[in-house]
Amino acid sequence: SHRPRPAGDEILHLVHPQSHIDHLAKICAAGGGDAGELTPVGPASLEIARLAVGGVTAAVDEVMTGAWDNGYVLCRPPGHHALPEKAMGFCLFANAAIGAKYAQERHGVGRVAVVDWDVHHGNGTEAIFYDDPSVLTISLHQDKLFPLHSGPMEALGEGAGLGHNLNIPLPPGTGTGGYKHAFEELVLPALDAFAPELILVASGFDSCAMDPLGMQMLKSSDYAWMMGQLMELAARHAGGRIIVTHEGGYSPQYVPYCGLAVLETLAGTSQRLTDPYDEIIAAFGGQSLSHDQQLRIAQVKEMFFGG
Repeated sequence: SHRPRPAGDEILHLVHPQSHIDHLAKICAAGGGDAGELTPVGPASLEIARLAVGGVTAAVDEVMTGAWDNGYVLCRPPGHHALPEKAMGFCLFANAAIGAKYAQERHGVGRVAVVDWDVHHGNGTEAIFYDDPSVLTISLHQDKLFPLHSGPMEALGEGAGLGHNLNIPLPPGTGTGGYKHAFEELVLPALDAFAPELILVASGFDSCAMDPLGMQMLKSSDYAWMMGQLMELAARHAGGRIIVTHEGGYSPQYVPYCGLAVLETLAGTSQRLTDPYDEIIAAFGGQSLSHDQQLRIAQVKEMFFGG
């Protein structure tokens, strides 16, 4: 484990202008308020957000120097909605995106992939790298949830970054079968073709079956499976280098089991703690791949790969 140091302005400037930092500082100094779109903050929120970014950059340092095989950054606030000049959706700074830029600037990494399985579209990460071919951004999310009109399959990147943004908007109610099919048909082939030197995972557990803000049906063993697939791919292309950043997840009963499943997979160990909900969620109707999910994934595949 590692206790992070707060990220200084020079680190935040990898993505955010000083005006954004000053805006947050002003609101926090006044006692708090809404820092953006659905982003409530208190007096200490800016310093806590600096710690979240510092956790990501510390993990990048440890993994890129070989001190760690991989890392999990247990941080709040989350980051994948934050735009360069705007806080959004509980996110003040773009944690994973800053981590990707930091790996490139400080450690000379060429190609970075960001895989986001939060139930909401990773609009901030997408916007930051939309014209950048050195970063592949992949978001699996519930279709038209938040931001409401964000994350369509047609958004593939622009300019030099065209073909380096993969949105997978899944129908509400998608569970094990749909996510596995999306991984096998889209996520893993896209990553194999890109051959990243580092993988960052924006891990939101609000895509779980018990989350109050989403309508997907994942269980802890599904997150473990997805993590395992990404680790195998990282072993092929990136020397095993993979870093997970904690994003959404609002079920106090179930997020701990999902987080533990990912941590155990990363560490290759087991605490032998049984998830009491896993079998129940597995038995829910709709866990197998449905026709509409299969059709959506086929549409995304044709859009992204050209058939």
